[in-house]
Amino acid sequence: MADLTRDDVAHLASLARIDLSDAELDTMVGELASIISSVAAVQQAPIDGVEPMSHPMPIVNVTRPDEVRASLTPEAALAMAPASEIERFAVPRILTED
Repeated sequence: MADLTRDDVAHLASLARIDLSDAELDTMVGELASIISSVAAVQQAPIDGVEPMSHPMPIVNVTRPDEVRASLTPEAALAMAPASEIERFAVPRILTED
């Protein structure tokens, strides 16, 4: 790959709509060159037979089996509620129909 020039970095910055000062352009030439060489090194890794994956560790959904068990009755759940109607908590309306 060809070496990055200051003009290349200025062009990339303009495409990304990033305003860089002259000193920042000079600094970015070396930093972007380092990033590009690092990416090129990773691209050389042997990947034949390697399955693509979304995460480095296997992901397992931890769930529990659904089991019917005793729970509160509607009356018990609403016993301490300030107001209720039709087996539901009643709360003041905050939105209008508009």
